[in-house]
Amino acid sequence: MSDPMRAFDGQMDDLSGGARGLASASLDTLLDVSLPVVIEFGRTSMTVQEVLELGTGSVIQLSRMVGEPIDIYVSDRKLAEGEVVVVGEHFGVRITRILTAADAGAQG
Repeated sequence: MSDPMRAFDGQMDDLSGGARGLASASLDTLLDVSLPVVIEFGRTSMTVQEVLELGTGSVIQLSRMVGEPIDIYVSDRKLAEGEVVVVGEHFGVRITRILTAADAGAQG
């Protein structure tokens, strides 16, 4: 079975200077597209009853331990890991590791 991405790469190699410029210009239009970014501190499962019992001051224990890296997702795809930082009065995330294609394959 042929690899469609390899065929696409071959087509990109065959582009003349003008067509390559057009492909680059098309890519430039995508650079302004907004994507959802999700920072995941941890997960848990709760029954409906447990959720209904939550109130002000309730604490929900997450699967992640203190000091473990947090996950950074872009469009539902894990892109990186980071650590929580405080910036003024806001929380932020310092990226500590960008995942490679091999990392993504090992996780999925």
